[in-house]
Amino acid sequence: MESWSEPIETGEVPPDGSIFDVIVVGGGPSGSAAAAYNAMNGCKVLLIEKEVWPRDKVCGDAVGGKSLSHVKELGVKEMVEKTPHFMVDSIVFGSANGNSVKVMLPQDEFEKKMAGYSLPRLQFDYMMFKKATEIVLENRGAVIQGFSVNDVHDDKQRITGVSGRFGKRGEEGPTLTYSASLTIGAGGYRCPVSTKLVEDLHGEPMRDDDHYCGGYREYWENVGGFEGSQGPIEIHFIEEVIPGYFWIFPVQEGLVNVGIGMVISEQRKQKGADKSLKKKQRWVIENHPVFKERFKDAKLVKGSERGWQLPFGSPRKSPPSYQPRRSAGAGVMCVGDAASLVDPFSGEGIGNGLVSAKMTSKYFDKELHSEGFPEEAAQEYMEDLWKTLGKELTNSYRLQKVVKWKKVMNWFVGKASRKKEMGDMLTGMIADKEAQKALWSPWFLFKTILLP
Repeated sequence: MESWSEPIETGEVPPDGSIFDVIVVGGGPSGSAAAAYNAMNGCKVLLIEKEVWPRDKVCGDAVGGKSLSHVKELGVKEMVEKTPHFMVDSIVFGSANGNSVKVMLPQDEFEKKMAGYSLPRLQFDYMMFKKATEIVLENRGAVIQGFSVNDVHDDKQRITGVSGRFGKRGEEGPTLTYSASLTIGAGGYRCPVSTKLVEDLHGEPMRDDDHYCGGYREYWENVGGFEGSQGPIEIHFIEEVIPGYFWIFPVQEGLVNVGIGMVISEQRKQKGADKSLKKKQRWVIENHPVFKERFKDAKLVKGSERGWQLPFGSPRKSPPSYQPRRSAGAGVMCVGDAASLVDPFSGEGIGNGLVSAKMTSKYFDKELHSEGFPEEAAQEYMEDLWKTLGKELTNSYRLQKVVKWKKVMNWFVGKASRKKEMGDMLTGMIADKEAQKALWSPWFLFKTILLP
């Protein structure tokens, strides 16, 4: 059985002033994948992570079908299957009036174990980073843990590398500087590389609260309604949480991830203590007529209560440059949350993060770009990224808007629970986000929803 509790040996720290083909800042799934893909492409890579493994990451913990092709390609899928995890075969959507519909994932994908998993990010990220470390070191690169990037260097608008230190603030060691033809920002919603690119070099806004989500997560044991190690994950659009949603995701037998997500601009419209996602969740668990029964014998895992933010990939009305925001430039590409690619409906970010991570290795050529990754290639990356993900993210943004209309959601979920064609359509939408566009077809609405 794979373990995620032991330290990961990353080898010697490269000397100050070392030069690489690629520097990756951030060792989560997107950064680990970007480091691995570029190393597999023949690059000498430096992978930097500010924490020391094992470390937790706050998330809903679902790893969808889009992610699994990359996870398999990188040699991590077999590692995941050797650890405790939950096999997702369906998604339950619940509305404010108590209606619910179970959307089955494609049976053939489930049978091939490619439909989706749910497992703590403590485990998943550990395995992704461990595998990336092996691949990077095998290809003459280096990996550093516990290193905070304090400065991102540029020369005439081209990012050239980073500087940082080991240790906690006030206890830092000496500053070390590294340079590369390409620096990849993979440091999450506060990524220093992305901030340097977007705000400092281009004077564009890094965040927009209409496109950022606040999230709060806890782990609970023995929640009612779940048995075994496979089954549904649940997303509920209930009265007390709308315009956000409440989720329950099993991550292994007997353990579930429970949380609330809400767009930050909507959260700020709430009054008084109602703004607190933690307090909203406490009310649902203790007072909601359905969920208080399911949690009556459950036990909170102490220390698991944590909040975080997610930068959505929803399209901006008047973007200053590229959609959803600038994610590349001379000497730099950003991936995952650092590129604002989280799905605005489901809140899932790993799949889009891995798509962008692999795409960096498509656009960077260590021989061709030995003097620095060019602006022209950066533009091609951004255009390709939106071409690949834009329709899906746009449709998810539309769905995010719909769920705020309580009466519409009540009616829609109730109709879907009674009509097989709508259930089949929802299955297709989960399996293939491109199928979401059917929801906006007048003929589809007439045929599938309005007809008895």
